Amino acid sequence: MPSTGAPSTGTSGAAKPRATEGPATASPATAPAAPPAGGRWQPRPGTSWQWQLSGRIDTSVDAQVYDIDGFENSAATVATLHAQGRRVICYINTGAWEDYRPDAGSFPASVLGKGNGWGGEKSLDIRRTDVLLPLMAKRFDMCRAKGFDAVEPDLAENYHEDTGFPLTAADQLAYNRAIAALAHRRGLAVGLKNDLDQIPQLVGDFDFAVNEQCAEYEECDGLTPFIRAGKAVFNAEYNVSTDHFCANARRLRISATAKRLELGAWRKTC
Repeated sequence: MPSTGAPSTGTSGAAKPRATEGPATASPATAPAAPPAGGRWQPRPGTSWQWQLSGRIDTSVDAQVYDIDGFENSAATVATLHAQGRRVICYINTGAWEDYRPDAGSFPASVLGKGNGWGGEKSLDIRRTDVLLPLMAKRFDMCRAKGFDAVEPDLAENYHEDTGFPLTAADQLAYNRAIAALAHRRGLAVGLKNDLDQIPQLVGDFDFAVNEQCAEYEECDGLTPFIRAGKAVFNAEYNVSTDHFCANARRLRISATAKRLELGAWRKTC
């Protein structure tokens, strides 16, 4: 989710306005996204995307891929998008506890750390894979049952943050790889959210990247390992105009779009 005003290697947001269930409008099919590779969807560089985590889903946006909240959207919404030729990514927060989720009571207090600056959220102790992975597995099962093609695990760089736990880069690598494996075992593609410093180690474990503000902080070159591997990079910019970032995004083959912080339906693409 949106950065809180520092480079993305240091901060990454987590909270969002809650969505309203169901599509707003339907539209004719757009061009289909890249076909599955090896039985699992593999988005390619240049694939267009829409990221909407708040408000009623507007299915009329001309994008090959939709990234939407996994809890707050139904199988019917996913099916509507599939019928229009879209692929659909399931947003799931894997780095923070959110008090408004239906499974919030399943998280023991021992894995809850400091608030992360977003209402109702606390950082998770990602070292406690014995507790967290079964919970995340149930969330990914939900994504699969609703028909999603992939997952976007949010807050994948907590080791940079003041979480209340002594997290290390090695802890983050281990957790991120375990999260990717959970998705792959369910036939779901999985995206690496931000975590630019660890891209060289993780590009082989993930099927695409989701990034915030790489243009604003002049970090987009750090995402090129995904592009070289034939994997899409989905980028959102909040504070700079398309005039500022589109030329470089086209050069790098990054799927870039301007978004507002609330991540509603509005977008402006290159």
